[in-house]
Amino acid sequence: TIGAKHILVMHKDSERRPPTVTRTKAEAKARVEEALAKVRGGADFDKSVIEFSDEPGAAERGGDLGVFEKKVMVKAFSDAAFKLKVGEVSDIIETPFGFHIIKRTN
Repeated sequence: TIGAKHILVMHKDSERRPPTVTRTKAEAKARVEEALAKVRGGADFDKSVIEFSDEPGAAERGGDLGVFEKKVMVKAFSDAAFKLKVGEVSDIIETPFGFHIIKRTN
């Protein structure tokens, strides 16, 4: 098991998206690229979650997903998360839920 946080940027075709998310996939990709650039440039991950993540409740949790087993998350997400070292931030990962940036916490 590992622990991780993430930023999730959704688009109008994302699974389980809130009705307030109406951006196109291209707009979502541009937004997640902006988020990744800020994080890689030294921006605080938790603050970036508040600014960029569309996941309901993410801001209150700082994007924290807790500790999970590999099989709990969708394959693309798990594959990326489990390759990271503690403290490392992923590239952009696309899943049916949208675009993710993952930070491994333990």
